[in-house]
Parts: sequence; C-alpha cells; structure tokens
Amino acid sequence: MKGSHALKVGVFYDGSYFTHVSNYYNYVHEHRRRIHIGGLHDFVKHMVAEREGTRPNLCHIIDAHFFRGRFSARDANEKPNQLYYDRVFDDVLMYNNVQTHYLPLKDTMGRKKEKGIDVLMALETYELCMLKRYDVVALVASDGDHVPTVRKLHALGCKTMLLGWDFEFTDAESGETQTTRVSTDLWNEVSYPLQMHDLVEEGLRDDDEVIREMFVQMGSGPRDLEEVGMSTADEDPTVRQRSTIMSLMGGYGFIRYPDNNLFFLRDDLVDVEFSDLRIGDELEFNVAMNNRGQRVAKNVQRVPPE
Repeated sequence: MKGSHALKVGVFYDGSYFTHVSNYYNYVHEHRRRIHIGGLHDFVKHMVAEREGTRPNLCHIIDAHFFRGRFSARDANEKPNQLYYDRVFDDVLMYNNVQTHYLPLKDTMGRKKEKGIDVLMALETYELCMLKRYDVVALVASDGDHVPTVRKLHALGCKTMLLGWDFEFTDAESGETQTTRVSTDLWNEVSYPLQMHDLVEEGLRDDDEVIREMFVQMGSGPRDLEEVGMSTADEDPTVRQRSTIMSLMGGYGFIRYPDNNLFFLRDDLVDVEFSDLRIGDELEFNVAMNNRGQRVAKNVQRVPPE
C-alpha cells in the first residue's frame, strides 16, 4: 500500500552540466529536442514517488536552484546574441520557478572558466536543507566534488537522488570525441542513482509519456513559446530574421537562434553557394516549421559585409 505522507523535494542544478546535456539531446541525439525543465521536474516527482512508495502528487518540489558561471555584460555583448540568449534562458527558469545563482566567469590562461560554483552550490544546498528539511534532494550533476555535500545531506536525514548522464559523441565542428562521465564516487554515494542515459533511451523507445514530456515539444502551441521566452509575433514566418552561422557540416548547418538554434540545408540558400559560407557569417532568413514540427531556417541569404 502506497504511503499518503507528502514529501518535500529540492532540485539543484549544476548549470553547466545541465546545459551540456541539453545541448547533446538538441544537437547530437536523434531526438533533436532540448530538455524541458518543467517536464524534468515532473519526472523527478514520479521517480521520488516510485522510490518512496507514494504518489507523484504527494511529492512537492518546493525549491529548485540553478548554479552557473556567467559572462559579464561586456563579454556577452561581444558574442552574437549572447545577451539575448542569457535573458531567454532566464525567462525559461523563471517560468519554471527555478532560482538562479550566478558567479562571474574568470580569465584562466586566456579562457573564461567557472570558479567557485561547486562550492556555492554545496553551501546553498546544505543551508537550504537545514532550513527547509527536504525529504529528498535531487541533484543534476556529475562531478565527484559533490560527494561531501551528499554526505552532509544524509547526516541531516535527507535522501539524495542523482540525475546523471554518461554519453560519448564526435563533435561535428572540431571532429574531437566528447565524453561525459558521472563520477563513480558520486553514483555510489547517493540514495537513488538514476542513470538517465538509459532511462531516456528506454522511455523514448517505449513512448513513455513522462519521458516524452521531458523534452521541448516544438510546434505544440503556447508552451513552446513560453519555453523560449517568445511571443507569437516572434514566430511570424513572414518576418525576416538575422543571426550568424554557428556550425557547418556536409551540406547543412546551424544558425544561432534562441532557444534551439535553427537547422538549414544547402537547398534553402538563396544567391549564395554552400561552399562559400563560413562560420560567423551573418545570414538573413525566415523561420518556418518542417514536417517534423521543428523550427528551421528558410530562404537563407548571406548579409553582405559592411
């Protein structure tokens, strides 16, 4: 018999890791969809209910927090549409009641890197657990640095759930093999380890509704516009948009565009050969839906340099 006691759940995101995973499903995985945070929260409630022997409607996510390093306004302004992308994603988090915690990215050997995010996440998670006495904390993370946090949470009587992904793919731009692995120590330490790569594959194969709803469903109405922080006016197919080329492959490419970026084929080009395009070129285009319900770029023209 399932319990009737309500459970308090907190969800804590390592933001860089979550973004990496979401990009993997959007650009590399055949599903070609970003992870939908609202759907992910619903999945967490179902998993907590299953592990705790209760019902999903008795598992309440009372807090969700997102931790990540962030470009300064000046640095972001030097990247095409970065400020807009940041604001759009802030809207996504806001719509899903996720509180943000940012630290400035630091220069390290000429590269911008996160500093102090894991420590901030650990301190906030522990302090909030002490204050609100979560029954379960769900971590979207992979780094073994989170192990001490997990142990501290267990000492408070709080159980832990880990949403972790292991995957490997070849980066289309660099040709390098990219590997994501969750720390074995972290897998072994948490109360409820969820190997998400396997759960997602099984769920998509079986058309499981909870797994399906974990991903943004493009073309399904107002939810998608909310997910990318847009109004219906932004989706007018007659309006010409401008942005830059993010990547080019054999006969197709991607244009930087919130939230999922836009795919285009060589057949969509107007007055320019595909071989003449370069990453970073500015393009003008219309946004349309293909027969799979995905937003794509059509009538793509290269903007002449000034």
